Amino acid sequence: MAVAQTGPTRGDVYLIELDPTRGSEIRKTRPCLVISPDELNQHLRTVIVAPMTTGGQAYPWRVRCRFHDQSGFVTIDQLRAVDSERLIRRVGQIAPSTLSAVLAILQEMFSR
Repeated sequence: MAVAQTGPTRGDVYLIELDPTRGSEIRKTRPCLVISPDELNQHLRTVIVAPMTTGGQAYPWRVRCRFHDQSGFVTIDQLRAVDSERLIRRVGQIAPSTLSAVLAILQEMFSR
């Protein structure tokens, strides 16, 4: 019998309150992609996320995506660990191909 997942799952998109921010950090309440592994999400009150945006530049470390009929980017250069209290609500799940691209870039970034 499978155990039901409680809380966020890798690949989920949550509306997250990112303010207050400082300096060049991405602001506002916005959709964010959960990238932390499910095992961490089940045991910790923090979740590692990458904000999503419809604006900004196309950099090699930003993954193009479509979510809710809008084009944009997963901003891997703006990773954040956020307390679960910042999660407002789940708004969907990213395409598996987009999640794979995000994880591949993370692996490349952190293996150098």
